[in-house]
Amino acid sequence: MNATSDGSKVLYDASPVPPREAVQRWRLVLARDAIPPAAVGREQQSAWETAFAECALPVAGLDAPKPRPRYAQAAPLGAGIPGEAELLDLWLTERLPAWRVREVLEASMPARWRLVDLYDVWLGEAALPGRVAASVYRATFAPGSVSVDALREAAAALLGRTSLPRERRKGEAVVAYDLRPFIDGVVVAGGSADGGPIVTMTLRHDPEKGVGRPDELLAALGERAALVLVPSSLVRERLVLGDPPPPPPPAPRRRPAARPPGSVGRQRL
Repeated sequence: MNATSDGSKVLYDASPVPPREAVQRWRLVLARDAIPPAAVGREQQSAWETAFAECALPVAGLDAPKPRPRYAQAAPLGAGIPGEAELLDLWLTERLPAWRVREVLEASMPARWRLVDLYDVWLGEAALPGRVAASVYRATFAPGSVSVDALREAAAALLGRTSLPRERRKGEAVVAYDLRPFIDGVVVAGGSADGGPIVTMTLRHDPEKGVGRPDELLAALGERAALVLVPSSLVRERLVLGDPPPPPPPAPRRRPAARPPGSVGRQRL
């Protein structure tokens, strides 16, 4: 309540204005260079939040009591590995054409990131991180460093196994695990006249067991071929999205309690 100059009182609503709802969801296809290990995690998150907060787009979440841009990255990427088609979803509170969103984002990318493509997706689509089923990596080897036939034989041997027991270091401990469930495919291609062999690996993501790592698969290939495999380049080509999870079943309808026999139509006297 407030008072005017003549002493009359004016009522006003002091309740906070609710944040605007998102009306558009853009899926960004991004390329990223290799980055220092220290720049992974919180530093990258801070870089994206700063970029979206300072760009000239109506990003959802910036008008909340605790402003924070609403976005979601598909899957983390190791620091030393470049990415050619990383995915990120961004929500806007106004509908804008693709050319305008592209124009603003191309001038607002964090360091070492580039916008490759973008497209409008349904607001109600399942969360992007939960849809990532696998990552596709490409390892290239220097000409003459390793035989294509040896790599193909090693890949066929690994794919023919039902399990691949291995160990990985986790902090100060050594953890035993099975690599085979994470391998969806391995393809070995012969190098061109000016290039060496190329190994394309499709490695699965599991929400409970973790993700397949390209360095572990290359180590397994090398052991099988009795070689130490050191690629001249390693890149994540793309992410594989699975079908969205099915909607939950409808809740069962509760039936009204049955009346005792003879109660229907009985009147109180």
